[in-house]
Parts: sequence; C-alpha cells; structure tokens
Amino acid sequence: MTGWGGEKDLPPSFHLNIMSSVITDFHTHIFPPWLRERRDEYIKVDPCFSLLYSHPKARIATAEELLASMDEAGIELSVVLNIGWASHELCVKTNDYILDSISRYPTRLVGFCSIQPRAGDSALAELERCAKAGAKGVGELRSDIQGFDLTDKTIMKPTIDAALKHDLIFLTHSSEPVGHKYPGKGSITPDILYSFITAFPNLTLVCAHWGGGLPFYALMPEVAKALTNVFFDTAATVFLYKPEIFEQIGRIIGSHKILFGTDYPLMHQSRVLAQIQSAQLSEGDKAKILGANAQKLLSEVGGGKMSQTWLGE
Repeated sequence: MTGWGGEKDLPPSFHLNIMSSVITDFHTHIFPPWLRERRDEYIKVDPCFSLLYSHPKARIATAEELLASMDEAGIELSVVLNIGWASHELCVKTNDYILDSISRYPTRLVGFCSIQPRAGDSALAELERCAKAGAKGVGELRSDIQGFDLTDKTIMKPTIDAALKHDLIFLTHSSEPVGHKYPGKGSITPDILYSFITAFPNLTLVCAHWGGGLPFYALMPEVAKALTNVFFDTAATVFLYKPEIFEQIGRIIGSHKILFGTDYPLMHQSRVLAQIQSAQLSEGDKAKILGANAQKLLSEVGGGKMSQTWLGE
C-alpha cells in the first residue's frame, strides 16, 4: 500500500504506557539514495515502483531517515522490506542496499529481500545470497504486479523449498476485496492467500495489511487451523480500519498473531501507535502486538539466532 503520508499527528515525545518490550515495526520500506534521485527514470521501467511512487508526494526514505523517525517514535527495531520489482536485476540492486543497511545497523534493522520467482534459478540463487548475508525473510511480495501466481506450484514450490531450507519468513502484500480504492491496493485477496497458505502449510507467512480481512474467516474452524503458521501485520491500518480492528481480530485469532507494522514512510509510526493505544486491549496484548510477537517470530528464523539487543538484554 502507498499514499502521500509522512505527516505526524503526535509529538516526538509520544510513548505508549506498555509492559517492557522491544517495540518492533514489522513493515517499513527503505531505498538507496540513488533510486530517489532517479525516481523518474525507474517509474518508467518498473510497474510496481511506478504504482507506488509515481506521485511526487509519495515519500521515499533511506535507512538513516528511517532510524531518525524510529528514534522520534520510540521504536527500537524495524523490519525493512523491499518491494515487488518486476525484474530480477532490480531485486538484486535494491537488495544490496538492504543488506548493506542491516550490516551497518545490526541492532536496529532486520532485512527482508525481494525476489522475482519467474527468474527461476537466478531467483533461488538470490534468495540464498540474501539468507547468507543475514536476511530474515522475503518480501514484500507483489504477485499481482510481478506477474506470477501464488498458487502455481511449478513456480512457487522451488522458492518455498529454498525459504524453508534457510528458515526464512515470507511477507506478502494483501488486498481487501471490498471497500475504497487507493494506489497500490492490488488484487491479492483472501481467497488467493488462503489457497497459497493451504498449498504450503509449513511456510511461515506474514500477510500485510491484515491479510485483506482474511483473519475474519478464521471463525471457520478449517480456516483457523490453516493459519497455524500465518501472522498479520497492521501496516497502513489507519487508512483501512477503525481501532476496533485490534480487538476484533484479537478475539478471533488471538493477539499473538498480530504484528505491529506501519508501512513507513507512508505515515509516521506514531499514527499507528496511537491507534493501538486507543484500542480496548489489555497492556499484555499491546505488548505482544508491539514487540513480543515479533521478537518470538524473529528468534525462530535464521537458525534461531537473534541479537540479544533485540531481546532487550
């Protein structure tokens, strides 16, 4: 999802009154400075970048700008995502920046890298390169724009097998099948996500933007069972749902399945923090959503190795 945000509704001193936890933003985007400088050029060559960043008010942030915003909002750790580039070559070039950023800020940033599954063996080699360099996941996938079918086992099985081999998390964009239109909404709806989830039940998957509403279907017992290894981030929730979404989804699937995410630099992190604060949740549930769930999830990938700084030790 994208927009023209970046505005701040709360003062820099805003902090939540929650139990001690490493506040973790599970959904942010950063890009190398050269990409921002050449925005007009890459808008013309890549459909995903064009969809998300063709408007001049759509913000593009570097690692350092993200860190400054994190400090302002009181966020200790962020997962930095790539986007769904159509070309393998652009996946590699922008992955380089993410890998460099997590090497320079290992206690503040966790990297997810982009792949183009249609690139075949080249995509698998890139996934392995990124895993060996410290990436914890793959994403944000955009199958609708990247031109592959999440349910096509011929394309997806080799990629999923490689992700399982390296204990990587997959993070995919998700879309609501109803409601208002917005730039970047896309068409990765709950029915598509559910088919993907049931095809690869052992994959650890994060569905961005509340999975386009998929958690509501967990009132069906078979759906709830299928979501065993699936989590949902709250990215851009301010633009999508009322604060009651946290309470409702928490009751249906449990607060342990919800990951705080903002979609920075779409909006300042404090906006989603304020929405969580206004929700009728226990302090324990807020602590889970804001960091404990992410800490547990990240500690279980990449061979179970996790920085003690991330754990708050």
